[in-house]
Amino acid sequence: MKGKQRISDLRVMTEDQIEQEILSLKKEQFNLRFQRASGQLENTARVRVVRRDIARAKTIAAARRAAK
Repeated sequence: MKGKQRISDLRVMTEDQIEQEILSLKKEQFNLRFQRASGQLENTARVRVVRRDIARAKTIAAARRAAK
């Protein structure tokens, strides 16, 4: 598992890379939700970290679209 996504890492990515990162994080979020529902989730804080990483990536993507 990856740790917290750094905003500086996101800023150097291309738009396509950011979109791929968002997709990857959403898949992880889905898996975490599934694990939590079935009682298998050990690291409950990861749900919060992933949710915030998605928001971080979406914010950078939106800022780039607005700058065009």
